[in-house]
Amino acid sequence: MGSRKVTDWQGKHVTVAGLGVSGLPAAKALHGLGAVVTVVNDGDDERARQQAAELEALGIAVRLGDTTLPEGTELIVTAPGWKPDKPLFAAAAEAGVPVWGDVELAWRLRGPDAAPWLAVTGTNGKTTTVQMLASILEAAGLRTAAVGNIGVSLLDVVLGEERYDVLAVELSSYQLHWAPSLRAHSAAVLNLAPDHLDWHGSMEAYAADKGRVYEGNRVACVYNAADKATEDLVRAADVEEGCRAVGFTLGTPAPSQFGVVDGILVDRAFVADRQKNAQELAEVSDVHPPAPHNIANALAAAALARAFGVPAEAVRDGLRAFTPDAHRIAHVADVDGVAYIDDSKATNTHAAQASLAAYGSIVWIAGGLAKGASFDELVAESAERLRGVVLIGADRALIREALARHAPEVPVVDLERTDTGAMRAAVREAQGLAHTGDTVLLAPACASMDMFVNYNKRGDAFAEAVRELGSADA
Repeated sequence: MGSRKVTDWQGKHVTVAGLGVSGLPAAKALHGLGAVVTVVNDGDDERARQQAAELEALGIAVRLGDTTLPEGTELIVTAPGWKPDKPLFAAAAEAGVPVWGDVELAWRLRGPDAAPWLAVTGTNGKTTTVQMLASILEAAGLRTAAVGNIGVSLLDVVLGEERYDVLAVELSSYQLHWAPSLRAHSAAVLNLAPDHLDWHGSMEAYAADKGRVYEGNRVACVYNAADKATEDLVRAADVEEGCRAVGFTLGTPAPSQFGVVDGILVDRAFVADRQKNAQELAEVSDVHPPAPHNIANALAAAALARAFGVPAEAVRDGLRAFTPDAHRIAHVADVDGVAYIDDSKATNTHAAQASLAAYGSIVWIAGGLAKGASFDELVAESAERLRGVVLIGADRALIREALARHAPEVPVVDLERTDTGAMRAAVREAQGLAHTGDTVLLAPACASMDMFVNYNKRGDAFAEAVRELGSADA
């Protein structure tokens, strides 16, 4: 099934797999284009029934709790989180029915004068980097938006009335898996570490899906010079003639790289005579917060913006104007000389490692759903920074065992409770372990859904518990 003009959808039978953030806009958009839409969904809970009622009122058929392939289906548009091994997809393959994700659908529905996409993926830092990029592009006077996996539907943006000069697009490995024809202006893979392996089946499959972001790039493939796997993905990509590999590093950059020299972010890629010259972009102090992994995010954002032709001063102004979202190394309070930091967004070991590397003496609150991860490397690399550890959540034993192997001298408090007061108890235990000058760091290295609706609620519970500490000790 090739790319369709908008008029081609009339009467086409399309099955949308999954309700939710991507399924609803996809179903509505396709229905609006004249397709005959059927939505299938695993769950049949109250929320699903409400969403189904909303779609059925428009004349869209919905099957809750039934994910068999509807008869006559010509195309499946799937929610990105649906695993490739679902029986629905096996049935589609057998029937010769193509499967697209919502990103693929958005890409195919763009108009002839559509804004180019600057795409960002990676295990960690995607949202922050895309928001930094959008801030830089805005500082250059460009009409832009941060879209994609960040929570803003690409379909809504592509089909909306507003016109853009360029889009800053966050893409997950799931979305890339289902987006075979996507071709970005330029793209970055920030880093690669084991994550979502239960979905992809292997690290190789996960990396390959991330690497799809480089396919067909026109100007620059931005990679992490400290993470060889990202450079390998660039080498393997089939790009347009003249597209360049541009690395970023926290050290002094080589030609065709972005890096840091004497506290200044510099560009040695998009300058005349890059063998001898470098363009100053911003100071490290312009990056908030100036933790090492966040400086790497800023360099990646700067590289994509410069690939699009943005002037150096816009990089500085955009970084200065940017403030990170909540629950990303957010300083909650100082209590009795101890800093309390909320990095609830650190839902995997790679993110937690970056967070732990930003501080000296740490009481670490960790645990939750491990998603198949192992914690030996994380604990071994962070052991010397740990003053103590408080463990929470379903898979805390995995972290406790790694601590016993690699940091046996570090005191560990293992909290069995999972009720609403568990985070308050964890913060109190952490306070008992901390000394003046220490940092109590919530960087769970795990997903939150065993105890909380999402990482935001987990971070909110931590912040509330810290504020109670402060008021009790005042």
